[in-house]
Amino acid sequence: PTNLDETTLPAHIGNFTKGLPHLQSGEVQPGAYETLLHALTTGNESDFEALDRGSGAKFVNPLAAYGFQMEGADSHSLGMPAPPAFASPEAAAEVVELYWQALARDVPFTDYPANATLQSAAADLAKLSAFHGPQSAAAIFRSKAIPNTQIGPYISQFLWQPIPVNSTVVEQRYRAGLPAIDYLATWDEWLVIQSGLPPFRAWAPDPQPRYIHNGRSLAEWVHYDFLYQAFHNAALILLNESPESILNTNPYLSPTNPYKTTKVEKGFVTFGSAHICCLLGTVTQAALMAAWFQKWLVHRRLRPEEFGGRLQYLKTGATPYPIHPDLLNSAALPAVFKSTGTYLLPQAYPEGSPLHPSYPSGHATVAGACAAVLKAFFDESLILTNTVTASADGTTLNPYFDTAVTVGAELDKLAFNIAMGRNWAGIHYRTDAEAGIRLGEDVAIAILQDLTATFAEDFTGFRFTRADGTPVQIHGTNA
Repeated sequence: PTNLDETTLPAHIGNFTKGLPHLQSGEVQPGAYETLLHALTTGNESDFEALDRGSGAKFVNPLAAYGFQMEGADSHSLGMPAPPAFASPEAAAEVVELYWQALARDVPFTDYPANATLQSAAADLAKLSAFHGPQSAAAIFRSKAIPNTQIGPYISQFLWQPIPVNSTVVEQRYRAGLPAIDYLATWDEWLVIQSGLPPFRAWAPDPQPRYIHNGRSLAEWVHYDFLYQAFHNAALILLNESPESILNTNPYLSPTNPYKTTKVEKGFVTFGSAHICCLLGTVTQAALMAAWFQKWLVHRRLRPEEFGGRLQYLKTGATPYPIHPDLLNSAALPAVFKSTGTYLLPQAYPEGSPLHPSYPSGHATVAGACAAVLKAFFDESLILTNTVTASADGTTLNPYFDTAVTVGAELDKLAFNIAMGRNWAGIHYRTDAEAGIRLGEDVAIAILQDLTATFAEDFTGFRFTRADGTPVQIHGTNA
């Protein structure tokens, strides 16, 4: 199913057109989008190479929408609901949330309950007829659809805990952008980026590496990661293979792991570190193929920055786009206008979004798949030790004792952090994240089902829970 924007709205205003030639109005040049549709219909590389491009920036891998993998389900057979339509109250709610996230990028997560901006955001979101996220300053920008995001700090322990790498340990301090510097918030800069020109403002980094402590630092973490990097790090933390631990049985292994209690053998090629880390890459490729099929061949949803362009043109009286009143009446719009002088959505990245459609989020789909794999191989009920939270300025980690957090809860939170990190950048919507996580879980489950027929061990199967709390049991075939 699609949301029908492509066939019901004029000038393709509800679809992804970034990278094609654009008019001064910010709309795609007449006829250009049809050439893209033709190439997507034929699937011929020559038709993509013949596209009239806005500039030298390249579309991201549309031919991958036709690819498929040999393990698990055919990526083209995995369905997902249509995203909210352009004129719907659901779309309005998602965009309002993104404007508040842009305004709150530099607010430390620890300051949310008492912060005036977050209190205003919570009150504004609570008025929306179709907002599906939490509506209090303390819980804002989390997920009702993923209950474990409501427990403990906003950031998963797996983005804070030190990572065992080789014979050393790596602290998770990273570079982020300087506060109060956003991009694509002026019409001239926005317009040239829509036509595919490279950014003409360089990224301004904070010279001090910090722990992830606010929306801007989370957005930058997912700027250049290799998509399953956070889950590879989580696997290394849970495996904890070091000179000090090499002879010990890992307590975090799943109860169904056949080597959890063996006295003579241990897992490596199967059910061990090599198997787990390799499988993360396998499900990543499959998840991206599933996402790219949906992005390019089904939905072609416009990016949030493109929605912001439509909003700017409407608010300046140029074009009466069918934007829902919930967005037009939101308190977020005058707050952004006061900050930037326009109604465009401020972006955390100088280039704005990548050149592929919005729905679903590739990061989210990979996150759902990788989190499912880790929950299948590790005991999600075990409590994590040495839990921490980042200081307000991100320079230190402080002990965290308020709630007990489990492996499964923190993997769910990690999946949502990675998905929502792209929203913090301004390049995805909430449904891109939440529906993407679900699609990724479907990909991983299908691959795990295939795997159960390949083991020589006495294996009872995989047991874990989806991010929404639904239990999954995949029975072994050689038990």
